[in-house]
Amino acid sequence: MPAIPVFAKSFGVNNAAIGLMVSAFAITRFASGLISGTLVDKFGERTVFSTGVFMVSLFTFLAGVAQNYEQLLFFRAAGGLGSSMFSVAASSVILRSVSDDQRGQAQSVYQGSFIVGGMAGPAIGGLLSVISLRAPFFVYSILLLCSGIVALFFLKGDSIGAKVKNGSAESATTIREALAMPPYRIALVLAFVGTWVFFGMRASILPVFVTEELNSTTAVVGYGFAISAIVQGAILLKAGRFSDAKGRRAASIIGANIVFVGILVLTFAVNAWMFLLSMIILGFGGAFLSTTPASIVGDIIKGKGGKVIAIFQMAGDAGMIFGPIIIGWISDVYSYRTAFGASAVIFTVVLVLVYRIPETRNVEGPQVHNLKPLDEDL
Repeated sequence: MPAIPVFAKSFGVNNAAIGLMVSAFAITRFASGLISGTLVDKFGERTVFSTGVFMVSLFTFLAGVAQNYEQLLFFRAAGGLGSSMFSVAASSVILRSVSDDQRGQAQSVYQGSFIVGGMAGPAIGGLLSVISLRAPFFVYSILLLCSGIVALFFLKGDSIGAKVKNGSAESATTIREALAMPPYRIALVLAFVGTWVFFGMRASILPVFVTEELNSTTAVVGYGFAISAIVQGAILLKAGRFSDAKGRRAASIIGANIVFVGILVLTFAVNAWMFLLSMIILGFGGAFLSTTPASIVGDIIKGKGGKVIAIFQMAGDAGMIFGPIIIGWISDVYSYRTAFGASAVIFTVVLVLVYRIPETRNVEGPQVHNLKPLDEDL
């Protein structure tokens, strides 16, 4: 990640072109989500996962040898298709290989791996960029190649790897069936708004807000992001166990309320210490909230249904795409605090929905159609 904007800048393009470079990967991921889900249903997780990783490895290598901005943009965008393929397949593997009683913990470990990679990857990439702006691309390509080989030969199991056969007990849940389930629709909203908050603000105006509005430094921004990741990583497994023991609804209620407090603290922050406090609160709440939507999806479809998983991933990708753009626009027209406040207002939708989530843990998929929000039963 550290090398991409700098490498693009070396071709003499403007900041808008650099922004397009960053967004192109996510846009392709979003556009190809249903394609990836169809491939998972047809060919199985192992094949799609390894093929997707190999594609990203190839296009990352080609991006590293790009001779102009147009080539770099094309190869970076093309890698988004492979990323969509292996991420949908990976989610399907996680959801299908565990029971309801373990799904929250499995999602916690899965999210934890992203946190570790998100902290270690940019650090290593930044060091490699000192050697050459192309070096991170080549090293990343090699590591992806190793990942694909491991998946191709070792990702095996009775419930994963093989394609889904029509008419069998393993028949995939359709998109129409999933959308008829209230918990699935709520999970889509949680994924969209969650990525809006956790990615949209961080990727757009938050670093600028800290340096310009709070008169602090980029180092403090880095400290805040690191502390938030550490807190979230430290709580993730406990949050996953809580979700498995007490239910998805209870975990989401705790997470949503804590995250909302974190957004409010950030909105009214007047110094760097309040910023750091908000990052700690967001990390704590994120540990409970980030794994819940995926666990709900796994509960209601029992992990079967590549297209259903793809739609869920696309909801998160949409938050990553539109969140930075809208938040950036609001901050330009009004102010940083108005943008944060608008995010808080949007997040109130999550606050309402988490209290209306029907419990899905240990409930068979077809029964979810008949579930009503808990407060209606009461």
